[in-house]
Amino acid sequence: MHFVLVGLSHKTAPVVVRERLTFPADAQERSLATLTGIEEIREAVILSTCNRTEVYAVASDTDIGVDSVTGFLADHCDADRHELARYLYIETGEAVVRHLFRVVASLDSMVVGEAQILGQAKTAYEHALGAGATARVLNKLFRQSFEVGKRVRTETAIGESAVSISYAAVELAKKVFDTLDGRTVLVLGAGEMSELTVRHLVSNGVIGVLVANRTFERAQDMAARFCGTAVPFERFYDSVHDADIVISSTAATEHVITKAALAPSAKHRAQPLFLIDIAVPRDIDPAVNDLPNVFLYDIDDLSGVVEANLEERMAEARRAEAIIDEEMAAFFTWVESMEVVPTVTAIRAKAEVIRKMELEKALKKLDLTDKERKTVEALTCAIVNKMLHGPTARLKKVSSDKDGYMYVEAARMLYGLEDSEDKHGPGAFRNLLNLRAREIVEKQKETGEGIGDCGA
Repeated sequence: MHFVLVGLSHKTAPVVVRERLTFPADAQERSLATLTGIEEIREAVILSTCNRTEVYAVASDTDIGVDSVTGFLADHCDADRHELARYLYIETGEAVVRHLFRVVASLDSMVVGEAQILGQAKTAYEHALGAGATARVLNKLFRQSFEVGKRVRTETAIGESAVSISYAAVELAKKVFDTLDGRTVLVLGAGEMSELTVRHLVSNGVIGVLVANRTFERAQDMAARFCGTAVPFERFYDSVHDADIVISSTAATEHVITKAALAPSAKHRAQPLFLIDIAVPRDIDPAVNDLPNVFLYDIDDLSGVVEANLEERMAEARRAEAIIDEEMAAFFTWVESMEVVPTVTAIRAKAEVIRKMELEKALKKLDLTDKERKTVEALTCAIVNKMLHGPTARLKKVSSDKDGYMYVEAARMLYGLEDSEDKHGPGAFRNLLNLRAREIVEKQKETGEGIGDCGA
């Protein structure tokens, strides 16, 4: 089996390209059926978000797998594959696993540490699972990637610091007030940044939303989205008294809030007034900072918070990379167990351990000469080898087929190889099995032979 990844993201493609190569939820089943209908593609998952589209596949051949997936993507968006290739990145083998783990851990996101990608990856996997596009390998890979995401979020602080202007505003507001619960925000301007900042404030406890905009209908529309109240722009100063937080983001070329106009409201306030100026040019006269109980932060202040927090997140990202290294080692230990040679070796090692144990029990009950003992031992060896020769030879033969690893999995289940792993520590039988497997491997190295039928 060969891991293949072909995709594009915000790092490699502009939005005009990304929006063409998307896979909506209602189209996933059909697309996955087309993809896995390609002879060389054994399993597949399509991860499609606003910032990335990636196809993860298990292929019978690496080069053919890459070519097949690239062709599939070009056909999907009706693009010239050579033109599309300019925006694509390709990973194979271990690099695919590392890339997925980094994506789910949010290390490859536009905003490092964002939480949405884990849920998006789970949704993509569920689509593929429901469509029958995954089997043992991608099931294991994606489920382990979710564990990676959980570990990174619980064992590091990668998602704790604000790294957007709107989140930074919330973080600063929390420093001004003991709590945002029950607070009221007044918004000047109904633009996207204002709305995003209000959304974050509301999610952190703010309950009152007042909106003033030069176009009153836009103020009404935005207020309705937060169950708030629209106020006429020319009378917004009347609402300052009722607000704890003021966000200003208008297109004005002069100060909208001045020290002189704000002074009456500030004079009689018992609670602080937190002003957030995210307009360029600035909406709020910097002199208002001189008023008692008034705290003003502009876009540069917020950007400074973001920059400092980004540095903190990058430090946490380095800790996350160490977690990914650990999880990759565990995953490839599992992958190696699914290969045919280690499986055949383990089957023969287990059979040899059982043969020896049973032979020793039988010999204790018999009074045999050395010649007779050797004859009985040769007999048991011959029986085991003849019983295993056919199954293991056929297992090696079918392992290169499209679904060959499924036969390997079945063999490990039928011979109880997974059951022989003591989850609480190596038992006596497990020790014997490991020892015998090492003996077989060492013998093969010395003789230069493959897995034979005699003496195993």
